[in-house]
Amino acid sequence: MSEPIGIDVLLERVRSGYLRIAPRAAYDAAEAGTALLVDIRYAALRARDGVIPGALVIERNELEWRLDPRGSHRLPEATGHDLRVVVVCDEGYASSLAAESLHRLGLHRATDLIGGFQAWRAEGLPVAGP
Repeated sequence: MSEPIGIDVLLERVRSGYLRIAPRAAYDAAEAGTALLVDIRYAALRARDGVIPGALVIERNELEWRLDPRGSHRLPEATGHDLRVVVVCDEGYASSLAAESLHRLGLHRATDLIGGFQAWRAEGLPVAGP
């Protein structure tokens, strides 16, 4: 059995496997129709802070089932393994682990939003709700 590494080292390893995306670039990609924004924040955070207009809401515990293009529980948006998914969490930590999990399913273009929803909002990008 290997030694425990801790979450900081795990995040570093996971993030080294793909390119993360900044809020403005994610917004531009979503507007151009070249990326699907997926909000994995739980309901209380969405109610407190609002949502990104047009983002698909899939809570973290359902993400792989809903986006696996081969899965029986996939959403219509799960069109194939080339889909560019940008995972959004609150601050950009849980989304890194989620993106890595999507890579394991073959969604090789999956990434996550640097700084999460909080960075999106701080950038002045569109938010609906509170």
